Amino acid sequence: MNYPIIAKELLALLGGKDNLQALAHCATRLRLALKDDSIVDEDAIGDLDGVKGQFKVAGQYQIIFGSGIVNQVYAEMAKLTGMSDMSTNDVASAGAQKQNIVQRAVKGLSDIFVPIIPAIVAGGLLMGIFNLLTAQGLFIDGQSLIEANPGLADLASMINTFANAPFVYLPVLLAFSASKKFGGNPFLGAALGMLMVHPDLLNGWGFGGASVAGTIPTWNIFGFEIQKVGYQGSVLPVLVSAFILAKVENGLRRFIPSVLDNLLTPMLAIFIAGFLTFTLVGPITRDIGFLLGDGLSWLYDSAGFVGGALFGFIYAPFVITGMHHSFIAIETQLLADIAVTGGTFIFPIAAMSNVAQGAAALAVAFTTKDTKLKGIAMPSGITALLGITEPAMFGVNLKLRYPFIAAIIGAASASAFITLFNVKAQALGAAGLPGVISITPDKIAYYVAGMAISFAVAFGLTLVLGARERVKASKAATA
Repeated sequence: MNYPIIAKELLALLGGKDNLQALAHCATRLRLALKDDSIVDEDAIGDLDGVKGQFKVAGQYQIIFGSGIVNQVYAEMAKLTGMSDMSTNDVASAGAQKQNIVQRAVKGLSDIFVPIIPAIVAGGLLMGIFNLLTAQGLFIDGQSLIEANPGLADLASMINTFANAPFVYLPVLLAFSASKKFGGNPFLGAALGMLMVHPDLLNGWGFGGASVAGTIPTWNIFGFEIQKVGYQGSVLPVLVSAFILAKVENGLRRFIPSVLDNLLTPMLAIFIAGFLTFTLVGPITRDIGFLLGDGLSWLYDSAGFVGGALFGFIYAPFVITGMHHSFIAIETQLLADIAVTGGTFIFPIAAMSNVAQGAAALAVAFTTKDTKLKGIAMPSGITALLGITEPAMFGVNLKLRYPFIAAIIGAASASAFITLFNVKAQALGAAGLPGVISITPDKIAYYVAGMAISFAVAFGLTLVLGARERVKASKAATA
């Protein structure tokens, strides 16, 4: 491949150097922020040597070259534009300026939750291992592994403690990440998170029982009673409190003399944000958070397989807009309250959607005679089965349309099936074939069957619709 020529041609098709605001790359994609997307010649870019796909998301224009190739193309583009010192964050910031308020809100949620996902995934998967050890009849008839091997009991207890830690102290992780996002000191945010799970407070998971029994402890300050309740496993109260903390901190710095800044600003910021958390923000947002989670769970439980089918049908369109990142907050809440919710139903439905997108792309690879399209569809289809759908969705399925239609129908069919059997995940992970280890043990068989349905329907329907498209094209050519 002649990388200098490819870079020169690509730059011209993008509208020239003057149309570029920012340039960077990740492992497989060239990431660009453009001033005017309308002057880009997408068809010609798709025909360039090495280009495996392209799509627009979060105000960015991304071109898929693949691992290794993208580094070479980027290096040549950087020489031509002088943009060699930019990062993906620079591109994201430039692209965010073109987003509406909803898109910015969704991106904000994503920026907060993505850094803490490894901790949540680690805890969730450890919880899955604990369940495998304690599930009766999963490996041995009428017995769990620890019942058959008592020596494993303490190991299981240790794993359970490790698994619970990220969820018990979730406010600390969230407040740190959110404070950083909102422009505050992340360590002050962590301190606020610690305050919200302090052992002197009533454990948040005991709030319901204490409320019924009338035994909620309080602070009595000048006749004003404030509930001493923790926020273990909470999401919305932490986000709002961290936002207030960041604004208070930055506001105080405007009028507190610099010589007293390190002394007064942290103390006043924590006191003000903490006081507002326990008097106003916490009680209100805790109830709102419970209502959101309960409402979505109610819809899932009440609408049955119809609700599951609808959710599966719209999940991929949500991915296109990037709004699927907003589900992370709900999933985190569902997992934090797993004793009540039984886990998250969103993860299995996301997996059904991802498998369907992969199956549709593989069906295109199986039938197309276009060598370049086959080279894109095959690896991107396999990647989608493993949980990463963007290459398949944007590089193949949306481009041809009919595979995308087949995929969302396949996702809807499989989601209806797994909803019928109440399949839920006890951890986050790769939403696809590897996701089987995140599913509650007694529902694994239904999850696997759901993936088979998703794959079969999407693959078969893509073949049917593809044949129909080829007939139409043949008739049009004849006419």
